[in-house]
Amino acid sequence: MILFLLAALVNPGFAQDTGPAADSHGVPTDLNTILQLQIFLDRHMFGPGKLDGAVGEFTYKAVVNYNFAHGNRDLYDWQPVLTAAAQEVPVVYAAFKIRTDLEKFVNPQLPEKPEDQVSHPYMAYRSWAELVAERFHTDETFLAKCNPNLKLTALKPGDVVMVPNVRSFRIEEVKAMQSFPKDATLSLNTIVVDTTERIAAVYDPGERLLAAFPITPGKPEFIPVGTWSVKTIMTTPSFRYDKQFLEEGVRGKEAYQLPPGPNSPVGIIWCGLSKSGIGLHGTALPRTIGRSRSAGCVRLANWDAIRLPQLVRPSSPVIVR
Repeated sequence: MILFLLAALVNPGFAQDTGPAADSHGVPTDLNTILQLQIFLDRHMFGPGKLDGAVGEFTYKAVVNYNFAHGNRDLYDWQPVLTAAAQEVPVVYAAFKIRTDLEKFVNPQLPEKPEDQVSHPYMAYRSWAELVAERFHTDETFLAKCNPNLKLTALKPGDVVMVPNVRSFRIEEVKAMQSFPKDATLSLNTIVVDTTERIAAVYDPGERLLAAFPITPGKPEFIPVGTWSVKTIMTTPSFRYDKQFLEEGVRGKEAYQLPPGPNSPVGIIWCGLSKSGIGLHGTALPRTIGRSRSAGCVRLANWDAIRLPQLVRPSSPVIVR
């Protein structure tokens, strides 16, 4: 099985390219068509990255991964995915009315420096725009494009915001310190973390591709290449911020224990591996997914990271390559 998994991820047909020419294989150029496709891929757990109506590296890879998973002969042919997306996602935009009960998840006064963050009980969103953008798997830039007549810096409860019509990431449904036990089925699934392609793929025991998400791997010198296993999965983790460890991979004498929340450096969920100190987790900066910014861990957007317990559990093998 391991040989198959590694072969799948190095096969030139398995998402090796950064994207084809716009006029090949039916790749769309219309923003709404691309957004429709991205929403469809996101729904099926083939993460296209942030939803932005643009064909970037991860949208392209998501199409190839979807084709691979569904047995489509031409992995580069966008037409089957576009046809399915048009049928399943007829409405591309939705209207979201900001609710007052979400106010506790927004704190414009949250400091930037870790030494100041420790005095706060929760690493909340710094703005309503940040909350809405992450909730609908996008960023503030695309949110502004969807709402040209709204001043995003002045959003408040009661305002109605146009957003991608995707199943929202609901921070209010993330239970505090929820742990996930072994599961007779899910613990048999395998995660393959490809640090070169910046994709984390999940396979079942029959070698069927179930999901694939964009990641930010750790720095090359700290990446724990090898075969490990999932040891624990827990929501709302706190985080030991150690500047020396993040930069050099060696624990320093000065560190800060940061509170949990969506703006925590490890986001809203921690999937710890049998390699001590290493895990898959969320992030405070979803727009940076795909860049190397950590010592050795693997970051996903919070909206993707929260789906890990649906796919894997403690004892699941993890192959890092």
